[in-house]
Amino acid sequence: MNTPLIEFQNVTKRFGSRTILERVNLQLYEGEVTTIIGLSGSGKSLLLKQMIGLILPDEGTILFRGKPLNGMKKTEIGTSFAQMSYMFQDNALFDSMTVYENIALPLQETTNLSRAEIDRRVLVRIEQTELGDAINKFPAELSGGMQKRVALARALINDPQIVLFDEPTSGQDPVRKNAILSMIAQYQRKFGFTAILVSHEIPDVYFISNRILALYDRQIVFQGTPEELENFDHPFKDEVIHSLEALQKELSGLYSKRQFKILNHAQLKRREFGENYCVVIFTLEELNTIMTRLGHDAVQEAIHSMGLYIDKHFGPSGGFSTRHRINEVITMLPYSDIADAQSILLDFIKDFQGKGNNDIWALYRKLVSQEECVELTIMAGVAQGQPLDEIDSVIDAAKSQQKEIGRLQCVERRGVNR
Repeated sequence: MNTPLIEFQNVTKRFGSRTILERVNLQLYEGEVTTIIGLSGSGKSLLLKQMIGLILPDEGTILFRGKPLNGMKKTEIGTSFAQMSYMFQDNALFDSMTVYENIALPLQETTNLSRAEIDRRVLVRIEQTELGDAINKFPAELSGGMQKRVALARALINDPQIVLFDEPTSGQDPVRKNAILSMIAQYQRKFGFTAILVSHEIPDVYFISNRILALYDRQIVFQGTPEELENFDHPFKDEVIHSLEALQKELSGLYSKRQFKILNHAQLKRREFGENYCVVIFTLEELNTIMTRLGHDAVQEAIHSMGLYIDKHFGPSGGFSTRHRINEVITMLPYSDIADAQSILLDFIKDFQGKGNNDIWALYRKLVSQEECVELTIMAGVAQGQPLDEIDSVIDAAKSQQKEIGRLQCVERRGVNR
């Protein structure tokens, strides 16, 4: 394994007689998105503040690129921390400054760049974060999501190698939470910085994070991939994950991957040997185009509406669903054979291709009303499995059977047509 970008070795932090962090060990790696999850007040923000040197540990060692911070010269520490940027929980925008002025401030305060060069850099970031229409507005005139984008643009203005996000989705509605996380993931790929997030809510970690760290009872009790988190056996599951993962159902009308696996396992135990089940996999094409042209909120609305629409048709038959990938939804139909599943899917298609009065069509009209002509294609495939079949192989079989079941498109921006 590569040398960690940031490493904590037996770090302890106390405030008076109260121990907040006790012998914490963790590793963060360059170029990744790492999410630190835990209950509110567990010390996650304290971890971030120690990473950027705002608070020093009482015991233990913090290393940056393999070198202990307490053994570095002041110039070395300054160089290391200059690579970092911090996005505050409440955005910390200055109300009396415009969007342009808020974003320009770090360059004005920490560099000797000319006014022309500052202007050039700020305008580039404003264009990249889709804030052109808000350049002369004040924070109070912006939506919560746009304020987050301004805060992110300001955090990126110095081209940092590392960006720390303190509760980036705090105070947002469920759909907005997912949109902000998607925005962070997109810009992390675009600019190549290392992202470190903390949250007291379970975010959409399966789609944005390379690694997850779980803070519980003053210590890091888990660090690994999102897939490894699913098999993590610890009281943390009951006290944190179980209490928070309902957010995923709220976000998209779908279960988390972990809930999906638990439900599937329970169904397998109850089935008689040889009893069939079916898997339906849905794919929403062109989500990247929608994100680029209409923004993150539009993508999350599409996923949310699709999840609810699938649940409307397959839920009454005992079906339960999860997002498999960013644009894929898997639905499990227990006690069903291929004929049952295809019959339900046929009703789904008829409803979708009916008079255009369903939730998906309503969403699409809303999207194209913004004078942007985009397509939204829905693919679906069905496969039958038995209790002893590996679920992944049945999912692969369903995907291989996918066909286009509907397409939303507009013609010359004058109307919506199939």
